[in-house]
Amino acid sequence: MLNMLALKSLRLCCLSMVCAAPLVSAIELPLPAPGDDVIGEVQVIQARYEDTFADLGKTHDLGYLEMVAANPGVDAWLPGVGTEIILPTRYILPPGPREGVVINLAEYRLYYYPKDKPVVYTYPLGIGREGWDSPISDTSITVKTPNPGWTPPQSILREHAEMGDPLPAYVPPGPDNPLGPYKLTLGLPGYLIHGSNKKFGIGMRVSHGCFRMLNDNVLELAKLVPVGVKVRIINEPYKFGFEGGKLYLEAHAPLSDDGETSVVDKHAAVVNVLLKRDDIQDAHLLDWDRVREVVAAEVGMPLPIAEPIEVALDQALSVQ
Repeated sequence: MLNMLALKSLRLCCLSMVCAAPLVSAIELPLPAPGDDVIGEVQVIQARYEDTFADLGKTHDLGYLEMVAANPGVDAWLPGVGTEIILPTRYILPPGPREGVVINLAEYRLYYYPKDKPVVYTYPLGIGREGWDSPISDTSITVKTPNPGWTPPQSILREHAEMGDPLPAYVPPGPDNPLGPYKLTLGLPGYLIHGSNKKFGIGMRVSHGCFRMLNDNVLELAKLVPVGVKVRIINEPYKFGFEGGKLYLEAHAPLSDDGETSVVDKHAAVVNVLLKRDDIQDAHLLDWDRVREVVAAEVGMPLPIAEPIEVALDQALSVQ
């Protein structure tokens, strides 16, 4: 378990990156400079009496679990008037090509890179719960449907019947429809990106495998993405990236259906990611104590873990 001193240090590091600008939606962010991977700025607000993490997430396009991870020790349902709330609106872009739609299951988040504009759009997602995992795959958006009706598959009809909560064979469009105001059909049979008629669940494992979005978000995404756009679904709890020559690590809790992932398995996963990055091994000296702290904390925000070799050498020579 991460000790309290290290946790306080990480929180102070997060707060040091806070953006003091007026709060606005973090939906559209400019792509970073060539060679960089970090976008956005962390923000901080003072909680009001009526604030909850679910409501703040909806206002600022953040998922529930990422709000919880960024604010350890803060009550998600009653933060308390005046409590500092970190909004984790700073991200390392997912690994791989920056094109089309990229969904990273481990961070409950979708990224969209339009072809005609040097920006990225990012949105929180609800994903498949235990036993109904969302797939890892390369696919595409095949159909866009406004105001969809819903015909529950037999597996879901059976599940609800067994729970004593039978569903109708068809749910027409409207406020009671669980697909919300829009659905984007994927090339994977049975899988959708869609809105929701529920207030909670965005940024959590709640669905039967589909990807839930806030209704405002799915309506915006539907306007942006064309039919045929590529969709790459990955599961990367550990993302490394550069900004201004400095190396960052963003760590999320790994998804697991078998209980909590062991520390050994987490460290092995981090090493496996590093082995794929020749640029990191050749250009940086990693602070492994710092890496372990970031992995243990799982605050879901980019935190610095190394300096370029030339900076490290300069610092070493300056103290001799």
